[in-house]
Amino acid sequence: MWAYESVFYQIYPLGFCGAPFENDGVLTHRIQKVNDWIPHIQKLGANAVYFSPLFESDTHGYNTRDYTKIDTRLGTNADFKEVCDNLHAAGIKVVLDGVFNHVGRGFWAFQDVLEKRWDSPYKDWFHISFDGNSNYNDGLWYEGWEGNYDLVKLNLHNEDVIAHLFSCIKGWIDEFDIDGLRLDVAYCLDHDFIRRLRAYCDTLKPDFFLVGEVVHGDYNQIMNDTMLHSVTNYECYKGLYSSFNSMNMFEINHSLLRQFGPDNWTLYKGKHLLSFVDNHDVTRVASILSNEAHLPLIYAMQFGMPGIPCVYYGSEWGAKARKEDGDPALRACFDAPEWTTLTDFISRLVAAKKSSEALNYGDFRSVLLTNKQSIFERKSANERVLVAINADSESFTAHFDASCGTAVDLLTGETHDFGGGSTLPPYSAAFWKMEH
Repeated sequence: MWAYESVFYQIYPLGFCGAPFENDGVLTHRIQKVNDWIPHIQKLGANAVYFSPLFESDTHGYNTRDYTKIDTRLGTNADFKEVCDNLHAAGIKVVLDGVFNHVGRGFWAFQDVLEKRWDSPYKDWFHISFDGNSNYNDGLWYEGWEGNYDLVKLNLHNEDVIAHLFSCIKGWIDEFDIDGLRLDVAYCLDHDFIRRLRAYCDTLKPDFFLVGEVVHGDYNQIMNDTMLHSVTNYECYKGLYSSFNSMNMFEINHSLLRQFGPDNWTLYKGKHLLSFVDNHDVTRVASILSNEAHLPLIYAMQFGMPGIPCVYYGSEWGAKARKEDGDPALRACFDAPEWTTLTDFISRLVAAKKSSEALNYGDFRSVLLTNKQSIFERKSANERVLVAINADSESFTAHFDASCGTAVDLLTGETHDFGGGSTLPPYSAAFWKMEH
């Protein structure tokens, strides 16, 4: 599967393009802005783009009106086809947000129900009771997602709903040649629906990638051979920043051992979870870390640990935004990409990750662990890499059995000699590829 050897770049199109929050119905070709950023994405080294919602919606994209039409605020289907063609020509895969759990109140079939009530052929597309009333005083009650009644829950047991969604996915592949889907709130989706979705997508395009948004619980429930290829690694998301802020590397190490370690009870050994340090729903990493010197190091940890790394647009140069200032603050419009020392460092992490069998497929083993230092091994059939991180302001000399004399740092190209101990400079990271 191509995704297991990829690095993702996430774009939230409505924010990225500076679209108005409310759908004003004015056709504006904003999505073409992505074309201008392709050289930046290539320079960074990311080889897959995950687009948050970009189909016609009421406001933020997750309240869909029409799954077949690019949002008017972003442009036309032809505009987005050009973007996809340009990304593919640059060797970059395209993954879209599949928002299948719910739609917006402006969704055409729900509007038909509001108008025709019992006589609507779409009344069974939703969970509706004509005996109640809604927060919007519709004269009928319906189920909303987690109590949000601007998000109308779809009935995924209805064959017509399933047929409609599947036809839209086929349309996206036919029209835009997309390479996969990220399933919104996958933890809410009916498991039979996910199985059918996987089976259907497998018939449409080889190696079509399915990754689900999952916050908690046992990821294996929906990440397996008949359902999703991957899920979001929210467990380690918290552990990543918390370990640095509390200067307790034991926290993230505990999560990684639990998920990928050498013991038989390890949960996800051999699986490829989507790893991230921030995204469109959480505070940007540069705002959540208490010590800015840790910013490159948290990315080194993310790229060194098992998983498929995803970088959120803007965060690669240290853009800041806090969740408490509202979701739109997290989904900013930047005039142009920036290239800083952080961006440059991440580009080296990207190159190391993509070119390393051990970083893509290797097992996880903790080698040395203190509150402020972590050294762990990623070992595959043909390669062994040690990831060494020193989060302290002081240098640290690590003594351990490397089982070989020298290594090459994948980040700098320099040779490292393990003789007499390995000195880690302050606030440093190294990816040592072991030599025989």
